[in-house]
Amino acid sequence: MTKIIIVIVLFITNLVSAQGQFEQGMGKAFQLWGEGKNSEASAMFERIAAAEQTSWLPNYYVALVNTTSAFGTKDKEQIDLLLSKAQNALDIELIKNPNNAELLVVQAMINTAWIAFDPMTNGPKLSGTVMELYGKAQAIAPENPRVVFEKAEFEIGGAKFWGKDTKPMCAQIEKAIGLFATFKPETPFSPKWGLERAEAALKNCK
Repeated sequence: MTKIIIVIVLFITNLVSAQGQFEQGMGKAFQLWGEGKNSEASAMFERIAAAEQTSWLPNYYVALVNTTSAFGTKDKEQIDLLLSKAQNALDIELIKNPNNAELLVVQAMINTAWIAFDPMTNGPKLSGTVMELYGKAQAIAPENPRVVFEKAEFEIGGAKFWGKDTKPMCAQIEKAIGLFATFKPETPFSPKWGLERAEAALKNCK
């Protein structure tokens, strides 16, 4: 009996230690990202993902960090590198859970980054896929502010390109801002980004 108790205590101790390492690692990765050290943050999230394969969050952030970085460059090789890294990380989690709305949003963002890089080539190929992804995400999580905002932002880009009215999309951005106020992330590291971008986008609508 004593041996069993010792084994249980050791198991719990290791579990708590692992959770502590996960939390410390995630905190460090977010710190690096906040300091603009995107490649270092991505590498840290990758290491956490390799060690903690039961959580979808590290690979999610690998994808998000690299996708947002790709929007800031026009270098073809760099975009290839960033979006390939993002896609590989996201694929790992989408295989496990294809109905995770947060993952679907980032997949749509990866496609949008390709469109932004080469609209004439990638727009016709990927725009329909992006809308399908947002449609699926919205069916799964209609009250998720990132789903509502990112979908509206993408639609605004298309509306401006074709000279259409953007007011319906601006109304959706306003709705998303309201949803940010009530949205509760499941964990301290769950996605909660987007409010500042939505507020800035709404200002540009008016």
